Amino acid sequence: MATYKKRGYKPKNKAEEAELDKESSTTAEVFSTLDESASKTEAWVSKNQNYILGGIIAIALGVLGYLAYNQFVIKPKDANAANEFSYPMQHFNDALGNEEQKDSLFTLALNGAEGKFGFLDIIEEYSGTPTANLAKYSAGMAYLNLQQYDEAIMYLEDFSSDDEVYRPLALGGIGDAFSQLEQPEEALEYYERAISAAGKNEFTTPKFLYKAGVAAMELGNREKALGHFTRIKEDFPDANEANNIDALIGFAQN
Repeated sequence: MATYKKRGYKPKNKAEEAELDKESSTTAEVFSTLDESASKTEAWVSKNQNYILGGIIAIALGVLGYLAYNQFVIKPKDANAANEFSYPMQHFNDALGNEEQKDSLFTLALNGAEGKFGFLDIIEEYSGTPTANLAKYSAGMAYLNLQQYDEAIMYLEDFSSDDEVYRPLALGGIGDAFSQLEQPEEALEYYERAISAAGKNEFTTPKFLYKAGVAAMELGNREKALGHFTRIKEDFPDANEANNIDALIGFAQN
């Protein structure tokens, strides 16, 4: 083992002298290697400095371009989209409380009328804006209520959000569409994705736990169904879905 040697240290014998020479030689080799590596690095940088500088400038221009595009194109475009959004959204909300006219109101929300944009127009004309993205969610939900399930799945899958309410509702909506298409395996997958996205949200999580449990029962997966039903009982005892949960738990167990 190498030991610390004070400055001016003189070896006591030939063995120590040999060891000291060996250590000195090793240290010199290390520094020589480092110097050589540094020289190669400097040479490479010198040779490629134009490319390096060009890359830095390209990245800087890209960032500045993105910021400028967002500030001077996307924001004004989104402001116009938001103004257009109020018309179809009014029809959408009216449809939710009007069973007799809901189909016509949802259709107006999708397609617009009298020179006013619907959700589909906003998606097309204001592509890339946050409002157009929200219009995809709204269009998907409108199609779901119109029982046009393939279209509902298409628009809801195209919707992108990390919001703890909108994202699970969109995923759960896709699950509902697959359920209506009698594809319980796909429905269960999306219900469970909705549960994961919702976390401990007291509104959405028990809703999709219930639906996931029912889908699992339909697939004959009683163990998975029991897990979902039990979580409702333990984590969300005040939710509406917990009202008859003991009966569902017993059914899954038996």
